[in-house]
Formats: sequence, structure tokens, C-alpha cells
Amino acid sequence: MSHNTALLMIDMQNGYLRQDLRDPLGWPPIWRLSEIVDECAGLLAAAREAGMPVVYSQQQPSTAGELASNPRSAQHHRLRDSRVPALTDAERRWNAQIMDTVAPKAGDVVLPKTRHNFFAWTELEPVLRSLRVERLIVAGLQTNVCVEATVRAGLEHNFSVAVAADAVSTDGPDLHFAALNSMRVIYVEVDTWRELIRPDAPWDRAYRTPHYGRNPEYWSDPAFVER
Repeated sequence: MSHNTALLMIDMQNGYLRQDLRDPLGWPPIWRLSEIVDECAGLLAAAREAGMPVVYSQQQPSTAGELASNPRSAQHHRLRDSRVPALTDAERRWNAQIMDTVAPKAGDVVLPKTRHNFFAWTELEPVLRSLRVERLIVAGLQTNVCVEATVRAGLEHNFSVAVAADAVSTDGPDLHFAALNSMRVIYVEVDTWRELIRPDAPWDRAYRTPHYGRNPEYWSDPAFVER
């Protein structure tokens, strides 16, 4: 694997382990969470062994509070926050920390973010440019939220982007697979992390997966030849 590839590990924070805090906000459990944590740990180990830069995002509330929030999001929290159990400062810090199983190691980069998109108002792009990165493997949580927002932004910043399909997840399989399919349409490589990280990985399957979320009775590509 070329050293021009970096791994972005998105929002693998302890808060996802506290379903008692997610339920009052109307957020379902993350589908296959324990398996995803293990896959992310395996991907991190392989990336480090290959000498690949690893950059973590760490979601944090904005210092501007509700003023910096999307109005609909802010409204949702106003309506539901009273149902969430009160937390101590120590519990809040623990929620924001990256899970022990996938914790950063020496040489990794951890950057705070306040929006779904990891590129928005963060130092991510200058860090990647300084590292001479051209390709991104994206993993973490959640497939259809911060992962997809970051992937789309990465394309807009002219990076080649891949998503580790077995190292991302969200609020159920339907949303997960729909998000992966929508990213395939915009030329994102979607595959298992073991395939993406191979030294000779061609990253040539984007937009070439047959019937990705599309009903073949509606339309099939006559030029498509499956390998």
C-alpha cells in the first residue's frame, strides 16, 4: 500500500457504548457495534504496520453551543435533553474519549470536529496535504452520517476515497447499505478493509458493482461485465 494513503477513523467514541443515553434522544443502537469495533481495531493494526498515517476525528460540542448547531438538530435536543440522565463532568469526558479497543497510538493524529463533515472547520486538509496524502480509507461511525459527510467532502477536496464496508456501521442495516450504495454512485471505492489495504489494491470497483441498491427490473447497464 502506497504511503500516499491515509486512514481516517471517524468518531469511535465511548458515547456509542451508552445506549441509555442514546435511547432518550431517539437514537437506535448501532448495528453490529462490537463487531465493527473489532474490525476497526484490525484495520488500525494493519494500517500502522503498513506505515500508513492514521487520523482520528473526535466529535465535540461547539464552544458556541446551540448557536453553532443546525436549527433542526438544536430543536431536537431541546425537546429531548431533559430525558437524558444527568452526567458528571467525568462521565462527559469519558463519553468523548475514543474507545480503548481502537485508541490512538504514538504517531497518530487526533483532531476535534464539531460537524458531521470531518473537513469542516478543522485542520484535516492541511494535515493530509503536509503528509502528501492522495487517497483516503474511511472507517468508523456512522455510515450515513459522519462517514458519508466526510467521504463526500473528501471527494470535493480531490482525494480518492474508499470506505471500509466491514468497519463502518449506523442505526441499522437498511441505512448502512443504502449509504454505501449512494457512495458507490459517486465513485467511492467500497470494499472490505482487507481488500482496500492490500499493497496491490486497484481501487477500480467504484460504480462497477452490479445493481448496487438499484432494482435490476428498473434498469441494467448493458455494458457492465462482472469480473
